[in-house]
Amino acid sequence: MKLGDDVTLVLAPNPSPMTNLGTNTYLLGHETLVVIDPGPADPAHLRALERAIAGRPVSHILLTHSHLDHSPLAAALSARTKAPVCAFGNSYAGRSKVMAELAQDGLAGGGEGIDPRFEPDQLLKDRQVLSGDWGQIMAVHTPGHIGNHLCFAWRDVVFTGDHVMGWASSLVSPPDGDLTDFMASCVRLKEHAARLYYPGHGAPITDPAARLDWLITHRQSREAQILDALAQQPQTPSDITALIYHDVAPGLISAAERNVFAHLVDLHQRGKVTAKPRLGITAVFALAEP
Repeated sequence: MKLGDDVTLVLAPNPSPMTNLGTNTYLLGHETLVVIDPGPADPAHLRALERAIAGRPVSHILLTHSHLDHSPLAAALSARTKAPVCAFGNSYAGRSKVMAELAQDGLAGGGEGIDPRFEPDQLLKDRQVLSGDWGQIMAVHTPGHIGNHLCFAWRDVVFTGDHVMGWASSLVSPPDGDLTDFMASCVRLKEHAARLYYPGHGAPITDPAARLDWLITHRQSREAQILDALAQQPQTPSDITALIYHDVAPGLISAAERNVFAHLVDLHQRGKVTAKPRLGITAVFALAEP
């Protein structure tokens, strides 16, 4: 579907509670194209992309991040179009020190699932600008949902991947996701005035500033709920999840617990809570002494 001048959306056929109607693959340009987020390894989606590309040259394949609903089709599309796959790095690039330590301790990622084999052809640095007959695209490093997450600023819009979506708050699931980084990335995006956000899932966001404010406030309210729960007694992430998430479908409880744990890691890093016997998703958390 045509979204605007030189912007076409091809929706991947992978609807789920984590992906909404499916992954949004975007084509930018008119004569020469840029593809953002090719999507999952689905032959039908590859055929749909080829029909939308319609034989036009593709200069770049850009990845916001390397979860299984965004990156696996990149290699096949690159083989068909000869365009380089460009991203911040592999699935472990940009991971913070505390998340690397949690991964080393055996904590596996949750949610959409990481693409372990993803390797870009070209690395994109923060604020790196790509140019073509479609204009200029700036890569903005926005870790949080995952360490290698990028947003792409183009003209008066930003392609926000899974960092900012209109239908749901972004999942932050350690060790892939880092809430400390997520909040900092929200502040970074405020520097880029935009008319629209094009997210990785769901409809365009028509009031980007208001959505960013909502995301920040939402996370702050979750933090307050967690601290209130710990004021009653020390608890595990599972205990806190059961206490504060009352309206979540059973299939999403695990994701909710990951979000709670992400908050607890952030609070632990800031010295507001303690974890026994050590920081981990089964630890017992308590308020730190003033």
